[in-house]
Amino acid sequence: MQNSALQTQVSVLPDLPGVYKYYDSSGKLIYVGKAKNLKKRVGSYFTNKRHESAKTKILVSKIEALEFIVVESEQDALFLENNLIKEHQPKYNIQLKDDKTFPWICVKKEPFPRVFPTRNKRRDGSDYFGPYTSVKMMRSILDLIKQLYKIRTCNLDLSKDKVEAGKYKVCLEYHIGNCDGPCVDYIKKEEYDEQVAAIKDIIRGKTSSVIKRLKLLMQKAAEDLDFEKAQIIKSKLDFLENYQSKSTVVSNTIRNVDVFSIVSDINYAYVNYLHVIDGAIVNSHVQTIKKRMDEDDGNLLMYGINAIREHFQSDAKELIVPMIPEFVDENLNYHVPKRGDKKQLLDLSERNAKYFMLDKHKQSANKDPNRHQNRILETIKRDFRLTEMPTHIECFDNSNFHGAHAVAACVVFKNAKPSKKDYRHFNIKTVDGPDDFASMEEVVFRRYKRLMDENQALPQLIVIDGGKGQLSSACKSLEKLGLMGKIAIVGIAKKLEEIFFPGDSVPVYIDKRSESLKVIQYLRNEAHRFGITHHRNKRSKAAIGSALDSIDGIGPKTVQKLLSHFGSVNRIKAAEIEEIEKLIGKDKAEKLVKHLI
Repeated sequence: MQNSALQTQVSVLPDLPGVYKYYDSSGKLIYVGKAKNLKKRVGSYFTNKRHESAKTKILVSKIEALEFIVVESEQDALFLENNLIKEHQPKYNIQLKDDKTFPWICVKKEPFPRVFPTRNKRRDGSDYFGPYTSVKMMRSILDLIKQLYKIRTCNLDLSKDKVEAGKYKVCLEYHIGNCDGPCVDYIKKEEYDEQVAAIKDIIRGKTSSVIKRLKLLMQKAAEDLDFEKAQIIKSKLDFLENYQSKSTVVSNTIRNVDVFSIVSDINYAYVNYLHVIDGAIVNSHVQTIKKRMDEDDGNLLMYGINAIREHFQSDAKELIVPMIPEFVDENLNYHVPKRGDKKQLLDLSERNAKYFMLDKHKQSANKDPNRHQNRILETIKRDFRLTEMPTHIECFDNSNFHGAHAVAACVVFKNAKPSKKDYRHFNIKTVDGPDDFASMEEVVFRRYKRLMDENQALPQLIVIDGGKGQLSSACKSLEKLGLMGKIAIVGIAKKLEEIFFPGDSVPVYIDKRSESLKVIQYLRNEAHRFGITHHRNKRSKAAIGSALDSIDGIGPKTVQKLLSHFGSVNRIKAAEIEEIEKLIGKDKAEKLVKHLI
């Protein structure tokens, strides 16, 4: 630890939930964290000498001072940390990205309220709904409201005294049927306010309550024999029910839930949000989070949930999530669905998050073609604990058939892409029988002995297709050549995609969605394909040779002449004897035909 004062402070921290703050030598706040147990969490930064993340090592090296705040609960720690990060934006904390000013729907606080879109949310007592990340979605809601209710669009002051004084006249909107004329008291305030209340429910997505209200009004109008009014209400009802059926993506028994999912790459995480009411998605958003300390998805999801719910002022009590975050709000119900409508919603959210991430990658690739490649190489470097960028990777695989025709393949990837001109085949020379370990030791030694003799570039990473045994054999060859420790080497076992490191009996499991694992799998599959192709060719040639070489009087030159002319043993069998005689003579032709029949 850097100084004794800091060491003493860490040793006396309480075993309580709280928030801790790290400062650098200049007194600047560089990191804010939360903890269920302050003593254990803060102590882990300094007692763990082998931090996996290079970023964590850098952070720890810069810590010169520590402050902490004890709180009542884990939930309080979560909220306090969130507020401190937003206020101070410490260098090593995540950064929430938001590059747009999204629009809102405003229900203005005024007599006979207007309903309109705006990008300026003000503290004027009006009701603001949103923000809407999709302008198209907002417009469709406003169009629905316009079809159902005749809300005024003018900005006149319709205070009671001015309306009663007759200061205004109806405008064109009234004459074309888009307004009920509140400016001349053609509609009472109570009736207008009922319509505004229904509009607020529609904006919130609660169309079922509006439908229920309209059905009661239609029934009452019919009982009062006001069939014209009943027909008008029925047309509104049909329009609203049709809109609801088009909007519903799952069962409308799902009343009010927030759906969250997360995907991430090496630098960013993307949290998708869907707000669902009565089975319909009424809002959606993707929050981009800039990573600072290689945070895991569970931790980042928690930050995303807090930021999004606060931004969209969500009142949903149920959250559908892919995993339960470490810190949760005790007032909310977190649910990880395994099947049914809620699982369908979670899958939809995950697809949207993936599409958003892929779109970002494509945009980056168009702007900077090398950025995608560099990101993949950075991911491999991180996942495989490399000290340098793995621009050159080689993978080995063995093939044999019941111990016969043993071969091996070496495939080469440069900048995470196959370099087929550098692929190499090996015929096993020093091993008898099916011994994968000895075969691997031979080909690895031959490959890198030659590269060293020819002064060619060595790879930054070697991948061995196999488990601990094959990896150990390959390491023996590197030790003989003095390359052990100079080139990183790993083994990949086929069944569970286990990654083995030299000297470590416990395998590492890399996230199956990781780009680095996909590259390693691609390498392994290429080595297998390339090796199998060579193995089949060798077996085929051996089979052809054995069929012709065992004939007395037919020598190697004659065999070569036959195969060059006919191409295969089957074509020789199908040929007329006269054609064979012309090629190799009558005596040899008779011996050949007699043997092949």
